[in-house]
Amino acid sequence: MQADAGEPLRELRVDGGAAVNDLLMQFQSDILGKPIVRPVDVETTALGAAYLAGLATGFWKNVAEVESFWRAERRFEPHMHAEKRERYFGEWKNAVARARK
Repeated sequence: MQADAGEPLRELRVDGGAAVNDLLMQFQSDILGKPIVRPVDVETTALGAAYLAGLATGFWKNVAEVESFWRAERRFEPHMHAEKRERYFGEWKNAVARARK
């Protein structure tokens, strides 16, 4: 994500069914070494499409107005030590390599 964006990742905002799993969100934060932020409404895919339609039809004035609706429900901060994170990440890369064979 950082390479595609061309700037460092400060936090990761999540959505979808898996986002309600506190253990998974904490693990993602630990592995990334970045905060994970879960919104009040975790089913934001359809909501995003509705926002885009509202912007296209002039229902909302601008993107800033739509952005003002977003609210965080919980923030997960990383707690895992860097050595452990790197070990887990290495194990994950090995698992992916094995799965590709």
